[in-house]
Amino acid sequence: MPNMHDKRPITITPDIPVLIAGPTASGKSALALHIAQTQGGRIVNADALQVFNGWRLLTARPGPDDLAVAEHALYGHVPFDQPYSAGHWLRDVAPLLEQSIRPIIVGGTGLNFNALTKGLAEIPATPDALRAQANKLDLKRLLSDLDAQTRSRIDTQNRARVQRAWEVLSNTGRSLAEWQDTTPPPLLPLENATAITLEAPKDWLDVRITRRFDQMLDQGALDEAAAMLPDWNPDYLSSKAIGATELIAHLKGQMSLDEARTAAIIASRQYAKRQRTWFRSRHKDWRQLQIATADISATFRFRDGPSN
Repeated sequence: MPNMHDKRPITITPDIPVLIAGPTASGKSALALHIAQTQGGRIVNADALQVFNGWRLLTARPGPDDLAVAEHALYGHVPFDQPYSAGHWLRDVAPLLEQSIRPIIVGGTGLNFNALTKGLAEIPATPDALRAQANKLDLKRLLSDLDAQTRSRIDTQNRARVQRAWEVLSNTGRSLAEWQDTTPPPLLPLENATAITLEAPKDWLDVRITRRFDQMLDQGALDEAAAMLPDWNPDYLSSKAIGATELIAHLKGQMSLDEARTAAIIASRQYAKRQRTWFRSRHKDWRQLQIATADISATFRFRDGPSN
């Protein structure tokens, strides 16, 4: 197991896939671009919300400048009103692993990385009627039906994860933990990739979260919300984009813009805290990079030059 305080340079080899995980606003996309520019490769999205074609600004999807620098995949390719799971993502990413272009897989959704490197059980899809029933239940009720083993494996503060576990149990009669224990082999075992988790101090990250949300507002996030307002449905997975609920509430006259901004920043910081907890618990076999003090030129050793 790597030492979390290991200061040795991380070796990046052109033909080896790179995985970059970390909390929101920690600089994952910038690092992926740096590697792609230095050595080549295709940047592949592993974020659960950046897959949707709505909320480009609020989900921090790559903009035109980034897309011009390196090839990107699995960004904005799913209609905003459609469901999308780790299973969907795994099926979408599978053919990209078989192509000649080295993938640089980046995102903040731990479940996607877990599915990729440890495998994912083929759980039957949840019927619409059951999902509608689950949508009406509060978090406490959903949790009360889950077994202790399943509760120990999920973020019990993340309603989407808890509801998913409840739906699996209700639909199949088997707990999520049971399904996970019969998981098939992974598409990309961890030993076949360079896996990096960005670790950032809370105070440093809080400043970046605030600055980034203000930049989103400056770039037109409120206009983006206005464009989404006619089709707004809080039950869509894409509506979980942090800031979406708050900006929609502002447009509906339910809160001021300052109140919406403050609420969105707080929600983003809370989400980052949950992400840090997840990665510290689940990514003990990944190289940990203290991003707040990292000197990129000294942190990475690029082997064999650029990849063509």
